[in-house]
Amino acid sequence: MRDLRLARQLSQEGLAEQLGVSTRYLAGIERGERNLTLDSVEALAEQLGVEARALLIRP
Repeated sequence: MRDLRLARQLSQEGLAEQLGVSTRYLAGIERGERNLTLDSVEALAEQLGVEARALLIRP
């Protein structure tokens, strides 16, 4: 996810604000420390401009 965010030139702060979550929470997601709901995955994928499955499947 971090790579997708950086490829779109988004800061953690900017993406967190767009998602309505704290920067700390978003950092936890990127580190794999947080579990997401399907709704959260869909919202994140939409902000990153990718399909939700791209966030669920490791390359």
